[in-house]
Amino acid sequence: MSEEDMHIHRVGWSRWSVLTDDITRCEVDAIVNAANGSLQGGGGVDGAIHRAAGPDLLAECRTLGECPVGEARITGGYRLPARHVIHTVGPVWQGGDEDEARLLASCYRSVFHLAREHGLRSLAFPAISTGAHGFPKEEAARIAARTVHDELHATPDSFRHIMFVCFDEPTAAVFDAAVRDVTGPRY
Repeated sequence: MSEEDMHIHRVGWSRWSVLTDDITRCEVDAIVNAANGSLQGGGGVDGAIHRAAGPDLLAECRTLGECPVGEARITGGYRLPARHVIHTVGPVWQGGDEDEARLLASCYRSVFHLAREHGLRSLAFPAISTGAHGFPKEEAARIAARTVHDELHATPDSFRHIMFVCFDEPTAAVFDAAVRDVTGPRY
């Protein structure tokens, strides 16, 4: 992940990047896992994180029990370059009338709460709920960007670098546009 491959924005002292890459390779304090409620691994980014971290991640997750939608739990990173994994359970899209927007924003707020609690200063987020959970990317990106922006403004000195790490370039373009909408042009 070179800086040339990132779309970089600033919010106060924090750098905010959007890139296309494999989140399991990110060297940050914590990567965020778009987990299922059991925290036992699954498909998509959840399965990739569990495979890359190794069996100790699953063993620790088993001690945590269930995680409700919109909440988050923290574990070690094990074989990952990241020191920690923050698992959050995003909502399944059901047409937009089942409180999905509030629950998705709650995922991001819960991650930031745990990160501050544990002194973590760099985070890498996937595009939570946009895969198998079917959340429309544009709406998910707007919610993510607005919530992250609000969190960075609430505690301006807490975070050094926030990344949205997208699986493909079209998703990265959607997230970059949403970040640009809340931060202004990138530098």
